[in-house]
Amino acid sequence: MIKKVLIANRGEIAVRIIRSCRELGLATVGVYSEADRKALHVRYADEAYCIGPAPSRESYLNIDNIIGAAKKSGADAIHPGYGFLSENPKFSQRCKEEGIIFIGPSAEAISAMGDKITARLTMNNAGVPVVPGTMEKITEEKKAIEVVREIGLPVMIKASAGGGGKGMRLVRNARELISSFRTAKSEALNAFGDDSVYIEKYIESPHHIEFQILADRHGNVIHLFERECSIQRRHQKVIEETPSPLMTPSLREEMGKFAVAAAKAVNYEGAGTIEFIVNDNLEYFFLEMNTRLQVEHPITERVVGVDLVKEQIHIANGFPLTLKQEDLCQNGHAIQCRIYAEDPDNNFMPQPGIISQITVPLGLGVRYDGYVYEGYEIPMYYDPLISKLISWGKTRKESIDRMRRALYEYKITGVKTNIKFLERIMDMEDFLEGKYNTNFIEKNRANLFTPKHCGTECEDMALIACFIDYLEKLERIQPQQFTEELASTWKDFGRKRSVLRL
Repeated sequence: MIKKVLIANRGEIAVRIIRSCRELGLATVGVYSEADRKALHVRYADEAYCIGPAPSRESYLNIDNIIGAAKKSGADAIHPGYGFLSENPKFSQRCKEEGIIFIGPSAEAISAMGDKITARLTMNNAGVPVVPGTMEKITEEKKAIEVVREIGLPVMIKASAGGGGKGMRLVRNARELISSFRTAKSEALNAFGDDSVYIEKYIESPHHIEFQILADRHGNVIHLFERECSIQRRHQKVIEETPSPLMTPSLREEMGKFAVAAAKAVNYEGAGTIEFIVNDNLEYFFLEMNTRLQVEHPITERVVGVDLVKEQIHIANGFPLTLKQEDLCQNGHAIQCRIYAEDPDNNFMPQPGIISQITVPLGLGVRYDGYVYEGYEIPMYYDPLISKLISWGKTRKESIDRMRRALYEYKITGVKTNIKFLERIMDMEDFLEGKYNTNFIEKNRANLFTPKHCGTECEDMALIACFIDYLEKLERIQPQQFTEELASTWKDFGRKRSVLRL
């Protein structure tokens, strides 16, 4: 029986896992890099250990250091969260060798689905529809040209060793093929240490639909329905919702059965996600399997009423699933927005820095999974995700209305965020009607991004106007206290903002 869990991760997911462990009465161990010494998960955990310098490869990707922390703390299990080592078969195997329970699938299952070529072959053999394309790794330009001639343009070039938008290029015309092929290979090598890629037919008007699955070591596999993940920037998800507006009851049942079959094909154990691409004609194809907890898992938890982290721990303990497919249903509608410290108007450039002020939205139907606080400095070394904001309603409209309200209440100063960008999405006609695909952001670019003439300058003007209003009110109420010192503060403020171009 698991008694103490080390969370081999950081940020909001580490805090989220600690909460479920605490509800189960389990002791928790946090790990942190030198850059994360003041992070919230370090405070939340029962005990915490430094595992190295700021760079990920020297800390959160350092297997020896994490195993060392587990042994020193007496942790009998490790939860990898998502990202970092969560889909590393060597980490899963090392835990097994050290007698530590890995709260996740076996090294064999991770290897089978982590390599995209192997995954495509496995799914093809299991009868799961697969996107037309290569079933072997490609490293030579000549072979890439031959493949494209055979399956036709457009195509997607993808890294065979990973995902997350890295090593991925869309090719629509022959002139782009070689440069895109070289770029994809270079990105794949830098991100995964493997420059091999594969090529598959690009599905026009694609919808990104994924099914959450749970599987135990006794051969029981269930799915917890789908998530719509089509709103993406740079092939990375921004907003997710469940149920998917695209789905029909019959399509949901059919795809759910294939998701279960995919998990059974690799003797899967734990929580995982089967991802599909669906076109406007509702034809669907297997895309990939994520052998870990997903960033967007809270919306499934809210609609289905299941704590997925607790289920992961029960499965890791060797218990059979108590959930039955026929007992599960979707209750209401949930939406998740990913809040990033980034500048949408500057190609979503990360914006590390110190949080000056934060007001977290609360209220009925709102869940907040975050890890920052006032005075916390967002490091430059990691993903700029600040938090996840989840809304729930009896209907999709109510869920959208609550998300609108929550985004309006959510205030962060000190760093740029994508909150206003997300607010604009909530008002887009295509989103409101549920008629969108992975091209949504590009299609609505003119209305989603701030015009260049009304960017930082407009924001600065608003700050100046607010400050002027404050000073005028102060002078009316307390004229005797309106000192030269306060007036000088205003002058300094104006100089610092450098926008006196009214």
